[in-house]
Amino acid sequence: MAKRDFSKWFSSFRNCIADYSYYVDFEKVYNNVDSIKVELNILNSLIGSSCIEKDFEALIKKYPETLKCIPLLLAVREQEIYAVDCDGEYIYSFKKQNVPPAQYNVFMRKTGLFDLMANKHIYNLIDYVTGVETGLDSNGRKNRGGHLMENLVEKFIKRAGFERNESYFKEMYISQIERKWNADLSAISNQGKTEKRFDYVVKTLNMIYGVETNFYSSSGSKLNETARSYKTLALETKDIKGFTFVWFTDGNGWASAKHNLEETFDVMENIYNIKDMENDIMLRIFV
Repeated sequence: MAKRDFSKWFSSFRNCIADYSYYVDFEKVYNNVDSIKVELNILNSLIGSSCIEKDFEALIKKYPETLKCIPLLLAVREQEIYAVDCDGEYIYSFKKQNVPPAQYNVFMRKTGLFDLMANKHIYNLIDYVTGVETGLDSNGRKNRGGHLMENLVEKFIKRAGFERNESYFKEMYISQIERKWNADLSAISNQGKTEKRFDYVVKTLNMIYGVETNFYSSSGSKLNETARSYKTLALETKDIKGFTFVWFTDGNGWASAKHNLEETFDVMENIYNIKDMENDIMLRIFV
């Protein structure tokens, strides 16, 4: 294969591969809200209360299960919250009551939640929590971005004629590969002491291909480490008979780690981007 030009290859990297579902998983948001809808409706009785501390104390005594909703009102997933000020320090459990109701009143007052409800800054906790869940779900975009690239690579693997769980496999560990095809991958497992999972494994008549995928739309220190580790992996697998390491990557986030990526590109034969996949590279490498 003729030596490829890194600059030309890198110039075809994409800004984004986000689809419409990338931004917010509304199905997940709605399911999360539905799971506590009854408790939120009970807490709605506090909105506009003129005696909110007294009403809240009475409410959690009668309906202690409503406590589990409180962290989410602060956009917190954890069911234990640590708080400290000049009056002391506390760990508040919202899974099982661990302090007197009066102390939960302190928490609600000092965090501003009583003011939020009593002074009608909001009118419905279900609507409010739907907004909170939407904001929290945006934190999952990084994971969804990774899955978008995985899904894209899988689409091209299928287009090349491979069938899932027949000629290609998703998320396989080194030990699974060794057992399934009696392969020796000790060179990359530290003689069986460490495990690595490949995003995909493609199996042809004479070769096992370990496939990694990622897409970086933004920069970060992780990219340099990724480039270095995959360079090492490429060198370690170079002399393993019957095994080839393949890396599909893309994204203009690589601009901040371009030199490290180029170093890997120079020593790794099978590193490709989305344009390569669109040009049917899989038909030429998976043989």
